[in-house]
Amino acid sequence: MIDKGKLLQFVNCNILRHHNIIREDVWVRDGKIVNPEKIFFDEKIAADQKIDCGGLLLAPGFIDLQINGGFGVDFSNEVENAEAGLRKVAKGLLAHGVTSFCPTIVTSPPQVYDKVLRKIRKQDGSCDGAAVLGIHVEGPFINKEKKGAHPENCILPLEKGYETLVNVYGTLENVAIVTLAPELHNAGEVIAKLTSKGIAVSLGHSVANLHEGEVAVKHGASFITHLFNAMLPFHHRDPGLVGLLASDLIPTGKTIYFGIIADGIHTHPAALRIAHRTHPKGLVLVTDAISAMGLEEGTHRVGQLAVEIREGRAFVAGTNTLCGSIATMDQCIRTFQEATACSIVNAIEAATLHPALTLGISSTKGTLDYGADADFVLLRDGLEVMSTWIAGECVFKDSSAATK
Repeated sequence: MIDKGKLLQFVNCNILRHHNIIREDVWVRDGKIVNPEKIFFDEKIAADQKIDCGGLLLAPGFIDLQINGGFGVDFSNEVENAEAGLRKVAKGLLAHGVTSFCPTIVTSPPQVYDKVLRKIRKQDGSCDGAAVLGIHVEGPFINKEKKGAHPENCILPLEKGYETLVNVYGTLENVAIVTLAPELHNAGEVIAKLTSKGIAVSLGHSVANLHEGEVAVKHGASFITHLFNAMLPFHHRDPGLVGLLASDLIPTGKTIYFGIIADGIHTHPAALRIAHRTHPKGLVLVTDAISAMGLEEGTHRVGQLAVEIREGRAFVAGTNTLCGSIATMDQCIRTFQEATACSIVNAIEAATLHPALTLGISSTKGTLDYGADADFVLLRDGLEVMSTWIAGECVFKDSSAATK
């Protein structure tokens, strides 16, 4: 709980601010990062408490825009216990530096949407768990040819456009992102309507060509769901949705963002390098983690499926068939940085600033700018999370953390 009016000063730290790592203190009051100049010259007061960061890197808290569950919880299947499942995941994510996330609901029957989308509500972060920025609804308006693990019998067309979407979802009150296939009939009208309501539209699970992707962008789409996965492979005559990273028809001043799974399994290191070197400002790290994320090695019953965690990967029990990502966001950042040899700043901003920009919330999330929420992580060498802070309160601390 925020101690109203209490002034905190985080000292002995390097901070990531304005695309650079600098040596500077961070001042926090009422859950927000404050400008020390006003404190020095106007208020002329000292901090109520100084927190020694032990020389660690202080960076914005991580944001995950696509996560299907974790710690044994599957958001799409926790219909009756959605609130309890959400709390469990939100709490578990704190150990991995995630301070905000979008619970993701995959293609499901309409009755599931009607219940789950009303139960998973936007909420602030605290010691009880990371903030919920809104739901990422991935489907059911996708292409059956690129369904991936989505149940084909639940995939639907946009027969009556936006009216169909509303009828299926039941409510859009808690929705932040909708993934759909842009080649579907009436997709343009739906994209324009959703974006007019402040909901981000992502293109994915699609066989769209580049032109169809560009038309969707003109209607307001601004994100691509897990680049390279569940879409047409890059072709030199028509690069498909991947071509949006280098399209010359993107409206002036608009940035196309794209999610990418850097778990060392779903996306080859060379593909990570290509994406990063082609369009670094649009790259957003997502885990796309399934419910097995966070579980120990061994066999677990997850929903109706027996899953075996073996050597850091999730398999259908008794087989060598992979069944989804179980990487945490801090692991994805390290894997991405190692694969691309990018700077630490680039690696962290792909999990902080870029997802915040995708949702249009960079004034409060994903940065350490004055006025932003005091959500941050302390990282040691190797980008390992030592502690996680929300609104200036320590909500997770590793047993070996140097922070006092």
